[in-house]
Amino acid sequence: MQQHTIAGEICQTGVGLHSGITTNVRILPAPANSGRYFVRVDLPDLPIIPAQIAAVNETVLSTQLGKGEASVRTVEHLLATLASMGVNNARIEIDGPEVPLLDGSAQIWAASVAQVGLQPQTADDNSDKWVLAEPIWIYQNDAFVCAIPAAETRFSYGIDFDLPAIGNQWHSWLLAADVGDAAASFAAEIAPARTFGLLHQIEYLQQAGLIKGGSLDNALVCGSEGWLNPPLRFANEPVRHKMLDLVGDLSLLGIFPQAHFLAYKASHNLHIQLAQRILAAQQNPTDKI
Repeated sequence: MQQHTIAGEICQTGVGLHSGITTNVRILPAPANSGRYFVRVDLPDLPIIPAQIAAVNETVLSTQLGKGEASVRTVEHLLATLASMGVNNARIEIDGPEVPLLDGSAQIWAASVAQVGLQPQTADDNSDKWVLAEPIWIYQNDAFVCAIPAAETRFSYGIDFDLPAIGNQWHSWLLAADVGDAAASFAAEIAPARTFGLLHQIEYLQQAGLIKGGSLDNALVCGSEGWLNPPLRFANEPVRHKMLDLVGDLSLLGIFPQAHFLAYKASHNLHIQLAQRILAAQQNPTDKI
């Protein structure tokens, strides 16, 4: 399969979930083999931060990338969109420290990519050459993430909360081999799922300096009596959003290996640990996993 970049410019403005800072994002076409990368246009010398596993420097309630003194936070929704919709190469210019949350989902990003379309490039994306050879498992108490050899690329996720409105949920999504089919299914099934929070945790998170930009307009909030701001877009919207996060974190591998990725009650930290192990196995195929 050949590589693609976007066929036009994408611009969005919004507030960062954790920083509360308004930032402007401008996504531009990029040459073949350049990958997806951020440019902090508000900083001297316009530092470039690659969307790669090696650049991850923080995973508390979001994924942050950094290089030197420059960083960019909450990259997972945007990167999930670009990777799932077939954008191999993109220059993402941002004038602040955090990608805007927008409506809490990736729906606006997906619509923007669909609107400008893709530009084919002559280079091969090599997605058919990275086939997982052995299972990889990461555990933390009763939570886990794993990658299992499979005939196709699939993501499955499970969550379990004491709150009755959430409870136990599962979802599975196949990343189609065809770029157009993959983009359409991502836009319909995964992108609309919004971030969610638990009412009893909000005060603690705010005191910790987090979710400064969160509101009922960009996040679902659930309490013991149910959702504060229904309706949901899917009956299992929370677990679909967790899958969105997983897809975004694994996109830092550059391409998705052919494997079944399975997660249960996981976190950004576990997602990234899995990606690191997958990358190590790919770079050192003779090593024991």
